[in-house]
Amino acid sequence: MSAQHLTIRPGQTAVITGAASGFGLELARLGAKQGLNLVITDVQQDALDAALAELTGMGAKVAALRGDVSRAEDVQALADLCLERFGAPHIVINNAGVAHGGLIWEHTQRDWEWVLGVNLFGVVHGVRVFTPLMLAAAAKDAAYQGHIVNVASMAGLLNSPNMGAYNVSKHAVVSLSETLYQDLSLVTEQVHASVLCPYFVPTGISQSHRNRPGELAASKPTQSQLISQAIDTLQRLWGLQPIRIGAQAHLQDFYRQHGFVTASGVYDEDGIDHVEMRRDPAGASV
Repeated sequence: MSAQHLTIRPGQTAVITGAASGFGLELARLGAKQGLNLVITDVQQDALDAALAELTGMGAKVAALRGDVSRAEDVQALADLCLERFGAPHIVINNAGVAHGGLIWEHTQRDWEWVLGVNLFGVVHGVRVFTPLMLAAAAKDAAYQGHIVNVASMAGLLNSPNMGAYNVSKHAVVSLSETLYQDLSLVTEQVHASVLCPYFVPTGISQSHRNRPGELAASKPTQSQLISQAIDTLQRLWGLQPIRIGAQAHLQDFYRQHGFVTASGVYDEDGIDHVEMRRDPAGASV
C-alpha cells in the first residue's frame, strides 16, 4: 500500500488537543504559519490563554476551549465549537497526553485511570466524535480531504522499564490507530489516519504531575517515581534538543512523507539525525 500524503492548504481547519504546551503548541505554531484555522484545547487555562494570544498574534484564526480530553463531554464541546466557528475540520490531531513513571506494580488504580483516561480515552473520544463529522463532510464534497493524526510515542512500539502505564497507553493508541486506518479504508478514500511515534523530545510531558487531578495531586510519589522524575531532569540537563527543534523535526518528516506509522529520533546536537520507521497496517513495508 502506498504512503498517504497529507496536503495542507491555507484556510483548512485543524483541531489540536493538548495545544498549550510541548508538541501540541509546536503543532499549532506550524499550523498558524501555514494559514490554518485552529481549534485548540488544553487542561491548563493559563497556558491555553497564552497560546491563544500567541497564535492570534501570528495572524491565525483561533478558537480555544479549556477541556479535559478524558471527558467525552469536553471533546464533544470542542467539536461543537469547531463546527460553529469553521465547519468540519480537515485535520484532527489527538495529541494530549500525560506521563507517569515508576515500577508498574506501584501504580495505583487512580494512576491507571488518569493515564489511560488522557492518553487512550482522549484519543478514543477524538476518533469517535470527529470521524463522523469528517465522513459527513466528505460525503457532501468530493474535493474534501481529511486526516486524523494520533500522537503516540516510541513507547507505543517499545517497552522501557519504569514506564508501565505510559507504555500500555501508547501501545493501545498505535493499535487503535491501525484499526482506524483499516476501517476508514473500507468506507472512504477521502479521510485517512496515521499515528506519530516520536522519540524523546523535552515537551514537558515528564512534568505531567503538575496536572494530576484531585486526590492524585496530593499523593506522595514512590521511590521509583522519584527516580523516574530525576532521570527526566538529568535528560534535560544533558542537552537534548530543544522542543522547537525536536518537534519540528518530527513533524516536518511526517508532513513530507509518511505512511501509517512514523517514528523518528533526534540525537545530534549539531543537527537532526532522523531514525524513521514507516509501517503499513496490512503488514507490508512502505
